[in-house]
Amino acid sequence: MAGQTVTYRPMTVADIPQVHLVERRSFPNPWSKNIFLSELTRNDAAIYIVAVVDERIVGYAGMWIILDEGHITNIAVEPAYRRRGIGRGLLGELTRYALGRGVVAMTLEVRVSNTGAQALYTELGFEPRGIRREYYQDDKEDALIMWRELGEERTDTGN
Repeated sequence: MAGQTVTYRPMTVADIPQVHLVERRSFPNPWSKNIFLSELTRNDAAIYIVAVVDERIVGYAGMWIILDEGHITNIAVEPAYRRRGIGRGLLGELTRYALGRGVVAMTLEVRVSNTGAQALYTELGFEPRGIRREYYQDDKEDALIMWRELGEERTDTGN
C-alpha cells in the first residue's frame, strides 16, 4: 500500500454496493444489500464505518450501541488489503465513536478458528470471556466472545 492513503468515514447508502462486494469476498454467508440498507436507515443504534483507498471501499465495520455497550456486528477487509492495518484502523474509528457516545465496554464474536482476528483483537485489548456454541450457521462453528473495557481510553482522551 506504499503511497496509498486510507481514509475512514461513516458509511452511506451509496456505499452499499461496494460494501456488499467486500462482504461477499469475506464471509461464507454474506449479509444482503437489504440488511445493510436497513442498518443504515432504520437502526438508530447502528454506526457503520468504511475504509477508503483511492475512492474504493476496501473495508468496513459496524457496531450497535446499546445503553453503554458497543456490540461490534461485523468487520471485513477486502482480501487484497488485509494485514495492512485497515482492520485496526476500523476498530480505532469505532472505539473513538463509542467513547464519544459514553460506551464503557465493547464486545464481539469471532470464529474460534480465526486466530488471526483473535490476535488483532487481543492486541487491541479485547479479552476472551465465553463461547457461543454453534454460533455460525454455515458450519455450526463456535464463536469466541471477546470484551474490551474502555475505562483507560476514557481517561486518556484529554491528553
